[in-house]
Amino acid sequence: MNVVINFFKDLFKFVYSKIFLIQVVIAIAMLAILSYVALQWLESTTNHHQRIVVPSLSKKTLDEVQKVLEEKDLRFEVQDSANFNPDYPRYSVIEQNPVAGSEVKENRKIYVTLNPSGYRKIEVPNVVLQTRRQAEPKLIALGFKIGTVTYKPNMSDQVLELRHNGKNLKPGTMLMKTSTIDLVVGDGKERTINLSN
Repeated sequence: MNVVINFFKDLFKFVYSKIFLIQVVIAIAMLAILSYVALQWLESTTNHHQRIVVPSLSKKTLDEVQKVLEEKDLRFEVQDSANFNPDYPRYSVIEQNPVAGSEVKENRKIYVTLNPSGYRKIEVPNVVLQTRRQAEPKLIALGFKIGTVTYKPNMSDQVLELRHNGKNLKPGTMLMKTSTIDLVVGDGKERTINLSN
């Protein structure tokens, strides 16, 4: 029992001695210095305070994008093309992420979406024998334009033919979006046949 009591007495003496307190202060100081150095190193390697403003890449070609982003230590990756937009040059940037004006770190990847070379082709729906009121909205919703509407003697007011560039157009034909389709529609007038001589 005396051995245990003596052990704790010696331990308390050591803990409250000047040597122990000096060692604790030195250890705390070293820990603080190491923490500060580690934080400074992390900030310098991750560019914690360095922010780069993302430039606008709208309507730029890929060569221009590469040049602009390399000057700012940024990278880029091309995503799938969007739907064709006639307001943008072909193969130019139509969208970007992050958007222009955003602040990013050095070497950040900017994702760009390009304007394709033209409109995609769409299948012409079968609107023959539908009324003009039914047919036109279907064609417009798909991206076609309605051209001239010609009336032909027929007791119905249905679409009788579709035409494109003056030629008969069969349903199922693939046409470029925004193509103009002309309609030949029945005039809806009933006619009586005179059999008398």
